Amino acid sequence: MTKFNKILAIFTLLCITLNARAEYKPVTVTLTTDEGVERTAALANAERNLGIVLTEINRAQEAKTILTTKHLPMDDFSLKSLLRLWAVTPFFCDDEEVVERCWIFRDGNMMVSHIPLIITPEGEGFGMGTYQEAVVEFDANGKLTDFRLALDAHTAESMEKCGSVVEKEKQMIILQYVERFRTAYNQKDINTIENMFSDDALIITGKVVMNKKTEYGPSNTKVEYVKQNKQQYISNLRRAFMRNKWIDVKFSQIGERGESGGCAGITRSTVDPTKYGVRLHQSWKSSNYSDEGYLFLLWEFPEDGGSPIIHVRTWQPEWAGGQRMEPDDDISTLGGFDL
Repeated sequence: MTKFNKILAIFTLLCITLNARAEYKPVTVTLTTDEGVERTAALANAERNLGIVLTEINRAQEAKTILTTKHLPMDDFSLKSLLRLWAVTPFFCDDEEVVERCWIFRDGNMMVSHIPLIITPEGEGFGMGTYQEAVVEFDANGKLTDFRLALDAHTAESMEKCGSVVEKEKQMIILQYVERFRTAYNQKDINTIENMFSDDALIITGKVVMNKKTEYGPSNTKVEYVKQNKQQYISNLRRAFMRNKWIDVKFSQIGERGESGGCAGITRSTVDPTKYGVRLHQSWKSSNYSDEGYLFLLWEFPEDGGSPIIHVRTWQPEWAGGQRMEPDDDISTLGGFDL
């Protein structure tokens, strides 16, 4: 073999190797529906479009490059949501075949939960582990309109099961907005969070403080509550986002007395039927801080179909002085706010 032929052979082998690495198996998506629900062309479009997006995510993650978004079948809102998540830490879909249930709403819009993702942060562990699930929404033609992180499966099931006072579709809508709220923190998307709060929102945050030992007794711990308005809360949150490379917020369901997995997580006001209370256990982990506690959100879902807004957000620590605390009903129920 001549020297030229050897070089040509090496070059050919190199090209084959590079091509092999560049070939990515497409992710196929199958969306199932409830018995008796007709399979439509829009559902087929949703399957195909989600497969295209997941395949591009896998390509970019393996190649360690940016997402190629020009031809992705997504609207501006869902694309921006995807890119914000990607900017914090890349991820990929670990399944080549995704089979999930699709919710089809009265207006033809669709939603799919439990899309499996593996988070791949650079250089450091990511909060609660590497496995996350995504929720994807579609319009009536099957085009993606939202891409966000899901609540954990148990929380989602509890919300659907426990909110018996709320009609089914309203439960799903509440679930969507709670997921968007959580995703905005993980994306460090301060603008979305700011828009979710009403201008006169009340934010109450508990902080564990230790009293110094005195001649009258030993030191002890207590919880002090700080009241903030929307502007103060957003300003403090913006600084927290700047201090942390990543943030991982997770919600789980709590019951009447704070126990994990209980019901009574969603309640509807008997005074004002547009108001809903949502109680959750919140885990906050970031690159330089972590805590666990109880979160209460007072939502308003306007009768005219306008965007839901949060009027009250309260948080209290789960632990103080080595003792596990229970949610304070004065700040974690509708009754605490005369609703």
